[in-house]
Formats: sequence, structure tokens, C-alpha cells
Amino acid sequence: MLLIRFLLISICILYIIRSLVRYLLPFLFESVVNKAQQQAQQQQRQSTRRPDGAIKVDYIPQGKRGTVPDSEGEFVDYEEVK
Repeated sequence: MLLIRFLLISICILYIIRSLVRYLLPFLFESVVNKAQQQAQQQQRQSTRRPDGAIKVDYIPQGKRGTVPDSEGEFVDYEEVK
């Protein structure tokens, strides 16, 4: 008798949860999508448009260095003798 009661209550609880999820998930997804759209619109408004031809450089890399340090000497080509 106890097992049947437990199974019946479990099935009822699962059915209720399933019904709630079916109705609540679309609202949750809709709110997440709306929030993402609002954030994208705010970022778009905040970014200032530069006039054509204006360039802004945020980072200037340091000069390229050779892979072989100067203390290693020069590379000399050689020919293989057969």
C-alpha cells in the first residue's frame, strides 16, 4: 500500500512539474533573448561613429626581432658534397 501511494504521489508531482516547465520555459527564454537584445542595442548606441577616413590605433606592436639572437653569428649557406 505504501509503495502504491509513493508511486502515485511521485507521478502526480512529475506531471505538475512537467506542466509548469512547459509554460514557464518559453517566458524564461523570451526574457533572456530580450535582455540580450537590449544589451546589444545599448552597445550599439554607445559606440561612436567616426567620420570616414579617421583611424584609431589602440595597440602598436614592438619591432620584430630576429629569431636568432645577434650573439649567435651569421648564417652561412653550404653545399652538400657527394
